[in-house]
Parts: sequence; C-alpha cells; structure tokens
Amino acid sequence: MKVILLQDVKGKGKKGQMLEVSDGYARNFMLPRKLAIEATPDAINTMRMNDKAAQERIAREKAEAMEVSKRLREMTLTVTAKGGGNGRLFGSVTNQEIADALAKNGIQLDKRKIQISEPIKNAGTYTVTCKLGYEISAPLTVRIVEGQ
Repeated sequence: MKVILLQDVKGKGKKGQMLEVSDGYARNFMLPRKLAIEATPDAINTMRMNDKAAQERIAREKAEAMEVSKRLREMTLTVTAKGGGNGRLFGSVTNQEIADALAKNGIQLDKRKIQISEPIKNAGTYTVTCKLGYEISAPLTVRIVEGQ
C-alpha cells in the first residue's frame, strides 16, 4: 500500500514522503496513529501542490534576504551610547541596541541574528555580521557616537 507520511517515522522516512509499506503495517499501525494517509490521487496532488508552494516561499524569502543583504552592505548605522568622555562608553553596545537602530531605519532583524566579534566599549566605527538565513550574511558598518 502506498502512503504519504504526515510525520517523520524512524526507519521509514520523513514527513511528506510517499512510500510503499505492507497493507497490515499501514492499516494497523500508521493510519490509526495518524502517522500517514493513504496515497490517493487527490492526496498525491495535494502533496505536490504543497511542495510547489513551499519551494516558491523559500525562493521568495531568499530573494528578500538578498535584498536586505544589499541594503546592509551599503548602510552605515549610527548608534548613540552614553559615555564618560575620551571615547569610553558606560557599559557596551549590545545586539539589541543595534537591532533597535536598524528598526528605526526600516529593517526588522532579530537581535540573535546580529553577531558582534568583540564587545563594543569605545566610540568609533565597527563592522558586525548579520545572518539573514539561507546561508546569506552581510557585514554592517556601525558608527558608535558618544552621547547623553
């Protein structure tokens, strides 16, 4: 019997995969536990449409990440931090502060996707890496200004 897996099944396959299993295994184990559905022509068509939609979504998200990457490479972000004079800051500039400054410039990026190589404790210009997903990352130039 051909079935389409609804969940990952150890030793059999991954979710969305179509496979041939014995009739008893399908009827007595997989179907009652909602691990799989029978591979009817309608179910096969639905599976193919879902795969196509997922591929289109992935392609769209990749294109958006490339666009954001291009914008980040060209941008110089200015972050104001409290300082004690002579270019020293009180504390350090965090990922959250950089993410908030990006949000003010119209780019929504999660703070966990911003990687700072060493703590930013002085005023000046630094380069941080932004991971955008799909193995796309972009360098961002951040200028730290001492303020009140």
